[in-house]
Amino acid sequence: MPDVNLLSHWVKARYSNNNKMNWKLSMKNRLLPSALAIVVAIAVPGTVLVAQNMQQQQYQAQQIEDLDEFLAVYRKVKSSYVDKVDDKKLMEGAIQGMLSSLDPHSGFLDRSDFNSLRTQIDGEYGGLGLSVTLEDEAVKVIAPTKDTPADKAGIKSGDFITHLDGKLIVGGTLDEAVEAMRGAPGTMIKLTIFRPGRNGPFDVTLTRAIIDLKPVQWEVKDRIGIISVTGFSEQTGADVVAAVAGIKKSVGGNPLGYIIDLRSNPGGILDEAVVVSDAFLTKGEIVSERGRDPRNVDRWWAERAVPGDVTGGAPIIVLVDAGSASASEIVAGALQDHHRGLIMGERSFGKGSVQNVLPLTRDTGLRLTVARYHLPSGRSVQEGGIKPDIRVPQLTDPDYKSRVSIRESDLRRHLVNELKDNNKDLEQDITDDPRFAMTTEQLKAKGIEDFQLYYAMETLQRLGPRTMKLAAKPMKGKVKN
Repeated sequence: MPDVNLLSHWVKARYSNNNKMNWKLSMKNRLLPSALAIVVAIAVPGTVLVAQNMQQQQYQAQQIEDLDEFLAVYRKVKSSYVDKVDDKKLMEGAIQGMLSSLDPHSGFLDRSDFNSLRTQIDGEYGGLGLSVTLEDEAVKVIAPTKDTPADKAGIKSGDFITHLDGKLIVGGTLDEAVEAMRGAPGTMIKLTIFRPGRNGPFDVTLTRAIIDLKPVQWEVKDRIGIISVTGFSEQTGADVVAAVAGIKKSVGGNPLGYIIDLRSNPGGILDEAVVVSDAFLTKGEIVSERGRDPRNVDRWWAERAVPGDVTGGAPIIVLVDAGSASASEIVAGALQDHHRGLIMGERSFGKGSVQNVLPLTRDTGLRLTVARYHLPSGRSVQEGGIKPDIRVPQLTDPDYKSRVSIRESDLRRHLVNELKDNNKDLEQDITDDPRFAMTTEQLKAKGIEDFQLYYAMETLQRLGPRTMKLAAKPMKGKVKN
């Protein structure tokens, strides 16, 4: 580790030299172009150029002062902290602190995080099947992955995990908690859960299993094709297209309709969300991405990845809940805006931002929020999420009324929806509907284990092609250029 005084002098010298070099380059750029540019440059008042140069110098002076303050803290910790501190640990902590001051989805990726990210994209691991976040130094469940140990044990979105095998994890890092929950398949771990709405914490013992991250599964029930998408990793789009083909072959023709189940889907790769959307659309915009400069807009269109509508125009119902986030909201929102899918379930998570992984070294990098995405109508799902066309509570969940669902707007430092869409209709999430008065026990007595899926199937069987009339609502807003 270099001497901090030398580092400070090097930084100051670098800024000073850069300032001189930038001035020379800027003068060169003014002199080389045509005579017209020279005339324009002469016409600019000298006071403006001086003011701009002074502002640049003040900005660079402030940067040097901030770096000096950082180096002063570094020196004090190195010389005065009660225990000897590893230089690498200090630097990683400084980087993590910098990124933690941004939004909750930006962060530093060390070697372990990089391996975890690769696993999420194209691998498998031994674990419980949970998507989690850190809120107020506590591990909070975003969603369990379908048919995993966590899902089968009844762990819900919004649950807090306070202990692992009796050891308190509140106050620790998210990486430490995730690493502890993973392990060899067949081994057991005890989770202590605090669920808002219950009187006290309770323990759940789970057996780790191989979590296969192949995200697409399909089945046919009563001539209805059901496609469950639990994440957006490599080949998800191709797998969805293959699922439609498999359903048609199983039915021996076209089914009554399709249910695209995006519940508890935390998202994934943007391009795969575009392919899945394109599989059901024949025209129009799917999603747009806007970075720091609002003039730079990237757009994705239908018919670029998948030709035609692979279902042949069959009715589609899309199921979402509070665990449906990011890429799954792109799919649901695109189908909703184009009136191609009827959205059912609960309001989605509300993550309308895009993260890029920016490599730093071979084994480390940054996960940095670089843009917001917007749906075809121009609206953003940030904070508000996707509001279903028909709200259907999960009545087969005995805790659905008391359980608190975590959403983007609950996270600290979340990005604000720059469109300022003050949608008061979101309050209807907690409004009781007389159509949904049956109790969990009454439903189970009828053999109904998943009420939202049951209701979607009943709708398709009752209405058939007329189902899509319920989705034919005018889009709010317009596509913005």
